[in-house]
Amino acid sequence: MAVIVGSRITEGCRCMMVLVVLVCLCLLVPSEAVGGAKSRPKPQRRPPKTPKVNPTDATPPAQNIDIHQMTGTWYLLNAASKCPHLIKHGTKVEPTVMTITGPSDQVFSVSTKTRHNHQCWEILQQYHLTSTTGKLTLKGTRPELNTDIVVVETDYTSYAVLYYQKQGKITVKLYSRTVDDLSEPMLTKFEQLAEKHGMGLAYLFPFSIYSKHTH
Repeated sequence: MAVIVGSRITEGCRCMMVLVVLVCLCLLVPSEAVGGAKSRPKPQRRPPKTPKVNPTDATPPAQNIDIHQMTGTWYLLNAASKCPHLIKHGTKVEPTVMTITGPSDQVFSVSTKTRHNHQCWEILQQYHLTSTTGKLTLKGTRPELNTDIVVVETDYTSYAVLYYQKQGKITVKLYSRTVDDLSEPMLTKFEQLAEKHGMGLAYLFPFSIYSKHTH
């Protein structure tokens, strides 16, 4: 009986050893083998975003622009814009006249007159001088809603090209001192300036022909 008991004890020990070995093997198996799950890769930092360049900063005004010589009357001849309203109603734009007076306390008063639904409309605004030559600011209800106005090119007596930038969107406008059409080279130059900002012929909106009695 003692031999049989001893044999049973030996077999029991062997079973225990086998169980211990199996447990150890399970512990050594990588976690990704369990249920086919794979360990998640270490999250990588996103590359820093390229800062947006303000369009008016990409084309700074000439250093010899004298903003004070911009006072007086200007007739809007052409506008380049991706404004949804202009895209939809661009063929119905009316003559628009801008008159600049001032400055008073570093502020220019700007009157813009146009027609809408057979009625005359006048918009009164204030353009604030800035420390940058040839640059003005039309203040919004919040700083992020400000409009930057840049006099890009002008001879003060016949034409002026102005950039209007708000919330990353830009509009280029061509003004004339008289109701007469500008020269073809000047119109071509305006189209080239608009093209630099991704606005081809589809985004150009010539304004109505002005009469000699337009005010």
